[in-house]
Amino acid sequence: MLAAGAATVTVVLWASAFVSIRSAGEAYSPGALALGRLLSGVLTLGAIWLLRREGLPPRAAWRGIAISGLLWFGFYMVVLNWGEQQVDAGTAALVVNVGPILIALLGARLLGDALPPRLLTGMAVSFAGAVTVGLSMSGEGGSSLFGVVLCLLAAVAYAGGVVAQKPALAHASALQVTTFGCLVGAVLCLPFAGQLVHEAAGAPVSATLNMVYLGVFPTALAFTTWAYALARTTAGRMGATTYAVPALVVLMSWLALGEVPGLLTLAGGALCLAGVAVSRSRRHPAAVPDRAAPTAEPRREDAGRA
Repeated sequence: MLAAGAATVTVVLWASAFVSIRSAGEAYSPGALALGRLLSGVLTLGAIWLLRREGLPPRAAWRGIAISGLLWFGFYMVVLNWGEQQVDAGTAALVVNVGPILIALLGARLLGDALPPRLLTGMAVSFAGAVTVGLSMSGEGGSSLFGVVLCLLAAVAYAGGVVAQKPALAHASALQVTTFGCLVGAVLCLPFAGQLVHEAAGAPVSATLNMVYLGVFPTALAFTTWAYALARTTAGRMGATTYAVPALVVLMSWLALGEVPGLLTLAGGALCLAGVAVSRSRRHPAAVPDRAAPTAEPRREDAGRA
């Protein structure tokens, strides 16, 4: 139940990130926004890490932490911000949501995770729903080949980061893996420090607050709850859970921005949630006869022989 609750917190906060990115992205470039988000996350995570006195991660965890930090916290955030400025929402949904499928395939190949039919079926349904949501919410913007490549790179980096993070969680806590992964990503984004300082000077307060929110909640909190849940299930099953994000984005955009979804958007969101439900379900074992039932009492002559 705790793992399921942690996964729910992650999905809700990652969905809220899309609303904040829309506001902050108007004032900050992709690299500066990623660096500001990561710095806010590092400060938050670092304070909690110091208070809990968890110490440095064991040596066996550092490889996974470093790879996930480079791929997921650093490269992914910059490339995704950049790619979504080049393509419309429908194309971004089609390409970026390949990520959970890649997680399942890489998890099976590199981690030995199983690929049960329910997981594959649920992911196919959710992927169709995510694409439907994206197409229904896309505007008249075009889709450049460069933008498609950026979104594809983001999906690959996301999948690689998750698969690399999973073994690290066998040796270090969720807080340690998230804190130092976020630090690695922030160091990778330091070349954008000049842009961040320049753009922060002229950015509206609302955009800067949204950037800080992205660092504290969708990064520091949500990535920690993600790592906690990932340590207790397979990478493929956790990846499939993120298909609930498009459905929640539709709901939050409706409530926070007043963007009333159409029937096609609602249908896509329903498909996303249905696919997650299928992928997270487990096959109930067939009823097994009770072998512990009492047997007939031995005949008296048999008992006498004993």
